[in-house]
Amino acid sequence: MTTPTRILIVDDHAVVRSGLRLILAGQPGFEVVGEAANGSDAVEAAVALRPDVMVLDVAMPGMNGLEAAELIREQVPSVSIVVLTMYDDEAYLRRFLEIGAAGYVLKTAADTRLVEAIRTVRAGAPFIDPSLTPHLIELYRKQTETRVSPAGKGIELSPREVEVLRLVARGHTGQQIADQLGISLSTVETHRGHIADKLSLKGRAQLVEYALSHHLLGEQEH
Repeated sequence: MTTPTRILIVDDHAVVRSGLRLILAGQPGFEVVGEAANGSDAVEAAVALRPDVMVLDVAMPGMNGLEAAELIREQVPSVSIVVLTMYDDEAYLRRFLEIGAAGYVLKTAADTRLVEAIRTVRAGAPFIDPSLTPHLIELYRKQTETRVSPAGKGIELSPREVEVLRLVARGHTGQQIADQLGISLSTVETHRGHIADKLSLKGRAQLVEYALSHHLLGEQEH
């Protein structure tokens, strides 16, 4: 008798976890052994349950998915991590691949691709959502180019600029940032322009990459 693939589901939304459990538990050879609602609980569950596959969200309160994945890869390297996220940014994809995630699936295609992703990584092969192929090509191209350099010494962002950058990297829209910080949309765009100028960055992907490399996503909300 074939041993079932043991799966741990991690997402901060209960309705999403329930939906994923419904999709996965009905598949032959799959067994959902647990759930977690944040990164810290995900690490604890991975250590305690030792699942074969973890389906991991990125944006969660407290410890986010990226930070959790780094710890899990260190503490339970046998777990295959399949990232399930709304983020289709090149920067997120690159960081998770660097950590050693086995799969990357967009939530918009979870109902059709997650099962395939889990079966693929269990067979020992990586799985990247097909819609992200252009990002993979861009990552390959950049291997021969100079990476974006972090801000040099003496270049500092104001506390408000750090807040804006962190929220941009978390995927918030300009209006959402304005509402959360109690400022106008035009002020948000001004801060974003100043950030890009100070750090010599272009486009949202590079802002996200900078925020990830400087561990800004895990900072507490103000």
